[in-house]
Amino acid sequence: MTTPAAVCIGESMAVLMPERTGPLEEAETFRRGFGGAESNVACTLAALGVPAAWISRVGADGLGRSLVAQIAAHGVDTSAVAVDPERPTGLYLKETGSGREHPYDLGAGRSRLHYYRRGSAASAMGPEILADPAAAPLLEAAELIHLTGITPALSDGCHRLVRTLLAVPGRRISFDLNWRPALWAGRDRQALRFLMNGSHLVLLGADEAREVLGTDDPESLRRLLPRPEVLVLKDDGHRSTAIARDGSTLAEPALRVEVVEPTGAGDAFAAGYLAGVLRDLPERGRLRLGHLSAAAALTSRGDLAVLPPAAVLERLLAADEAGWAAVRVDRDGFHPGGPHPDGVRPGAAR
Repeated sequence: MTTPAAVCIGESMAVLMPERTGPLEEAETFRRGFGGAESNVACTLAALGVPAAWISRVGADGLGRSLVAQIAAHGVDTSAVAVDPERPTGLYLKETGSGREHPYDLGAGRSRLHYYRRGSAASAMGPEILADPAAAPLLEAAELIHLTGITPALSDGCHRLVRTLLAVPGRRISFDLNWRPALWAGRDRQALRFLMNGSHLVLLGADEAREVLGTDDPESLRRLLPRPEVLVLKDDGHRSTAIARDGSTLAEPALRVEVVEPTGAGDAFAAGYLAGVLRDLPERGRLRLGHLSAAAALTSRGDLAVLPPAAVLERLLAADEAGWAAVRVDRDGFHPGGPHPDGVRPGAAR
């Protein structure tokens, strides 16, 4: 397999998705899949032509074997995924609203994830990964290592792993805040500020920035996080803004999307943006590739984006301002302009 340009480290879990929408108490049959922020990014990077690896731990169980096989089938290098003989693979259930009248229905287009991950195999990760004979060569060769704020909340060992990776000189680290309040309950959320400030590229939603850092003002964020090369602030479906170290900003509007399913759009945006970084695109091109990947995820039922052909992506990346603003996206694809259909709204890329 080609040496990966990007290595993503974090937990992926088996996921059970009801065959029909509606409250879980009405679900009788489920489809099995996988999900996890870092493996989602790795899969989307691979779909964008960027060689990617995913490093983690799974249980010695069928769910773990299945999700590793599925991630590998997306073209991701899984050679450094360890198998834990004692701890299980994490699991979550995905609930999607139907819009029918029911006291526990979430509402059409809304979803909720129910996690069963405490004591999982991935929570046992620690700094020893850096010396693992399978993982060390991948980490050494990678141009970029991608982390999220989920991993350090899984356990003290996972927190030490992230801090150790940030302390290794010469490593280029991207860090997606991916704020999960339930995971950080009882933990010092200010640790996230330290982790973000030790990274080279930081991605965070405006709502996440307000909750964790107390502000979404670009100038204030730069005072709080002065060290990263760039901060990418995502304003829920309206725009993304790159904030350079000198405080200068560049904003790019999101595309208008007829949303099918919001889960996974933030991971898709991160993958698109990072693919742009690794391709040495100008900043506007990086933000656009993030928006394009997020839009594809928003119109897909699963967590992973179904991306348009490379020629379509390149044409949209090269569009002028008016051409970009005219693009509409729905489940049938990317449309270059004209009046948008009823119900289309800006797509979120959190």
